[in-house]
Amino acid sequence: MFDKQVYISRRKRLLEQVREGVILLLGNSEASCNYPDNQYQFRQDSSFLYLFGLDKPDLAAVIDAESGEEWIFGDDVDIDDIIWMGPQPLIADQAATVGVANTAPFARLADCLKAAQDKGRKIHYLPPYRNHNKILLHKLLGIGFDEMKAGASVDLIKAVVALRLIKEPCEIEEIDKACNLGYAMHYAAMKMLRVGMVEQELVGVMEGVVKGAGPMISFPTILSQRGETLHNHNHAAVLTEGQLCVIDAGAEVPSHYCSDNTRTLPTGGKFTQKQKDIYEIVLTANDYAREAARPGVTYRDVHLGASKIIVQGLKNLGLVRGDVDEMVAAGVQGLFMPHGLGHNMGLDVHDMEDLGENYVGYDPDQTRAKQLGLGSLRMARKLVPGHVITDEPGIYFIPALIEKWKSEGHNAQFVNFDKLESYYTFGGIRLEDDLLITPAGARILGAKRLPITVEEIENTMYTD
Repeated sequence: MFDKQVYISRRKRLLEQVREGVILLLGNSEASCNYPDNQYQFRQDSSFLYLFGLDKPDLAAVIDAESGEEWIFGDDVDIDDIIWMGPQPLIADQAATVGVANTAPFARLADCLKAAQDKGRKIHYLPPYRNHNKILLHKLLGIGFDEMKAGASVDLIKAVVALRLIKEPCEIEEIDKACNLGYAMHYAAMKMLRVGMVEQELVGVMEGVVKGAGPMISFPTILSQRGETLHNHNHAAVLTEGQLCVIDAGAEVPSHYCSDNTRTLPTGGKFTQKQKDIYEIVLTANDYAREAARPGVTYRDVHLGASKIIVQGLKNLGLVRGDVDEMVAAGVQGLFMPHGLGHNMGLDVHDMEDLGENYVGYDPDQTRAKQLGLGSLRMARKLVPGHVITDEPGIYFIPALIEKWKSEGHNAQFVNFDKLESYYTFGGIRLEDDLLITPAGARILGAKRLPITVEEIENTMYTD
């Protein structure tokens, strides 16, 4: 939790953009795993955390956008709770730590909102993503479940996005910490990966590093020899010689700020020449993106620049043919990188995407593309200092996708389908760093960059 003035200032800036009606912000509740008293690890809603800082379940906040009056609704513990949990601070005392003077039991929330509705006042709420809060919204406001997303306040969404997109110095400090923890988890994998291990053993090592220093991983770990499956969460395979292991993983620190890094490791500790050829293309694209990302440049243009590097590299290997600009315009790179270059990151690893990807990642004058790869770009905005984004180009050889394009004749004038057959067992390569946009350009977050060059990777793995 930051100093209470941080939260007071954030709410004040929120009211500069939402000037009418009542703002409702719901915290999260506990979620049962397999019976009521066995619960998943609690994770507070990020927007509630950003504005109110209270990391406890079953809280809600109301702000009167016209008077500025603020309320926290929640219940103090009773003796039954104290027996199991120990003494807990009163809701009023918790609210005071973040500069909120008014509190009431949670049951009073319904009366507060009904009074506003009876006066014809607009209730602003963010789109819910948890079933508990959907049920709660239905009870509080009478909104049908199918109507909740469309009924969410666009004014509030845009205001929250505008605040959270630009990271404050205190946030950057926390993200640096998260990236340092992410470094430790990835470095442990580099040192411990051995042929013959089950993938899950390596996952356990990495996640153990995080649990020893932070509350949780920032997303389910992606670790697989089948790197051509972009989000492969099946960790049952035995690591075998000559494969590439894609490891995409991140950490949360106690403040809940995130990291997100990807490295691709040769299972035997050394890359083959064929693997090096593809790896160097991806690394060049990654380095290019970091150098190109700077204030005033759109991340869409950085994505397209990285795409040109990928296509040129593949052309040099004879896997595609033709004019590079024409190939990029036709979307040839989507066959090999069917995802975007990166996304926003902060309190969420895909920051604020519960509010809508286009609100978060696109400026009002930008239109999302439909082209494979470019259409999946989550961050296209013109960059400004304070943006925190990922830089994660990749090249993947997905046999089913290649065969589909081949059978349809899609971009057949550019793609050497016959030569691609020898890559059907290659897998994939992704390299990801976390970037802060600065007034002068971009810097990698964390104290130091994870080993990334072929030499650095090979000198780190299988060595004491």
